[in-house]
Amino acid sequence: MKTTTRLLLIACLSMPLLAACNKQEEKTAAVAEAPLAAPTTNDSAAWDTYLTKVVTQKIEGATNVYLYTLPDPAGADFQGEYDRQLEKAQGDVARGGVEGTLLAFGSQNSAKSADLAIASFAQAQPGTMKGVRVMFIGAQADADRVKAAVEPSGAKFEFVEAK
Repeated sequence: MKTTTRLLLIACLSMPLLAACNKQEEKTAAVAEAPLAAPTTNDSAAWDTYLTKVVTQKIEGATNVYLYTLPDPAGADFQGEYDRQLEKAQGDVARGGVEGTLLAFGSQNSAKSADLAIASFAQAQPGTMKGVRVMFIGAQADADRVKAAVEPSGAKFEFVEAK
């Protein structure tokens, strides 16, 4: 009888905790799906944070994630950073795709990000990126250019409008 009473008491005391956990999970899910607003400045740190949050919201099923970002094009070392990101992205694409990989491209300058993505896939062999998702975060006007460059590789193209 004492054991039964104790188990009932523990169960009764645990119910509010379980209810609170469920409410917290619901709040977390709602926050994770909340629409994000792109920064209105060219602050690279703000853009990196925004792009990371976008990728995090869309990460479903990805086991490897690569995010290629660019600094403000008016910055002192923009070309050097662009060249380093391009070299890394081209190397990643040249190795071929591993199922579950997500390659994401984005920055405060959609056209430059599109150029980076397109150049990254310029030498990709047809069908070598099957099972890979390529996400472009930018303007609709640039998305079609990136999609045309990515699709021959066999990767699944995804577009997220930066707004």
